[in-house]
Amino acid sequence: MSVIIEHGLTMVGFALCLVLIVKLLRDQRAPSVTAAWLLAIILIPYLGVPAYLLLGGRKILRMARQKTSLYELQEPEPVDNGSPYSMIQRVLVTAGMPPARAGNRVELIPHGNAGYRTMVSLIENAREYIHLNTFILGRDETGKAIVDLLARKAAEGVRVRFLLDALGCFWTYGRFVDPIRTAGGEVAVFMPMLPLRRKWSANLRNHRKLMVVDGQTAMVGGMNIATEYMGSDDNPERWLDTAAVISGPAVADLDAIFVSDWDFATDEAAATEANEYPQHETEPIADGTLAQIAASGPDTPGDAIYDAVITAIMEAKQRIWITTPYFIPDEPLMMALLLQVRLGRDVRIFVPKRSNHLLADLARGRFLRELIEHGAKVFTFERMVHAKLMLFDDHTAVIGSANIDSRSFYLNYEVQLLAYGRRETEAVAEWIEKASQGAGRFDPGPVSLPRRWAEDMAALVAPLL
Repeated sequence: MSVIIEHGLTMVGFALCLVLIVKLLRDQRAPSVTAAWLLAIILIPYLGVPAYLLLGGRKILRMARQKTSLYELQEPEPVDNGSPYSMIQRVLVTAGMPPARAGNRVELIPHGNAGYRTMVSLIENAREYIHLNTFILGRDETGKAIVDLLARKAAEGVRVRFLLDALGCFWTYGRFVDPIRTAGGEVAVFMPMLPLRRKWSANLRNHRKLMVVDGQTAMVGGMNIATEYMGSDDNPERWLDTAAVISGPAVADLDAIFVSDWDFATDEAAATEANEYPQHETEPIADGTLAQIAASGPDTPGDAIYDAVITAIMEAKQRIWITTPYFIPDEPLMMALLLQVRLGRDVRIFVPKRSNHLLADLARGRFLRELIEHGAKVFTFERMVHAKLMLFDDHTAVIGSANIDSRSFYLNYEVQLLAYGRRETEAVAEWIEKASQGAGRFDPGPVSLPRRWAEDMAALVAPLL
């Protein structure tokens, strides 16, 4: 009998492997992600199959249906061939993103001390509501200070809604934020990790960091609410990170992202009604810049951020500068960068010498060496850099939460701000140049055989993480 049971279980497992392989080949995935999962399922099925069932879903249709789309699909306007960024705008709109809005004021927040001061000031000046979303809330001085400030504003009658990712805020979404609840504010947890809960996922994380105050001003970027990212003191050990504060018509598009995420996490179907979220007519600011919001995740029909990055790279005529803590591009993105290097564009990649993830540092090695071999410049910061910045020529600056890796482009809920203006682009360029003063150059070799094996293995499994 035991032999029959064992044989039956083997056949069931074999059939399940075949089903998952067919599903993988039919899914629209990056080739590197598909290859990694295929190898895991075929070579180590007892680990690969349950891991895929737990982590492998990308757009996960059931989850996508439960969460309403961020924006209504719009018919793109005719492309203005005289505009250097019109193709980026068109790609985003056809991917379901809102059009670019004119008349915005965008200010780069250059470091964690300024980021903390900006967040505190925005919260203190709130009169109607505060919408705050973070991936990580630190159980530290910075996290406690923001929680206490939010509790005070809630006690004053300001509508406070604080959205926390279940993984990044695992140690702080309970009693740590009780002062906000006690004062009348609201705290919600996005996508619990345990399957005993509704709308759970161990893989799909809300990596967005944004705050909207009274529908008038927003803060968006890479900074989490923890001492590594921001704080009241000038900590020399603090990571290099950035964000942006924006006012103008594009703020409403950021608020729509928060509203959608909050509704999904709390099942508050009425939360989007006008009496719940006061509607403000935000007039364009004189001499303001053109700005566009891009988001990606299971709540978007495509991969808007990835598509925009590829388009911006291919459309660039002079320079492409990218600052990111983790650089693990897929094949199409890598080929786009290599092609631009061969065309003589000024392609520069800025990464930390050592990040907080060894696997990511190993995985990036062969990509960075290949870029250097073709003529790109790769700089390494001595300090950990967590900033996610991109600039293209002198007209497009990108500030947001997405890293240059498969998880940010294809799995996480992310948000980016694209500013189409010379002033904003130069501000990003000045930050990169100042921050990279004294930075070293990435050493392309020689690389030992064990190191090369380790890098190849890390690059192979990186799309799964």
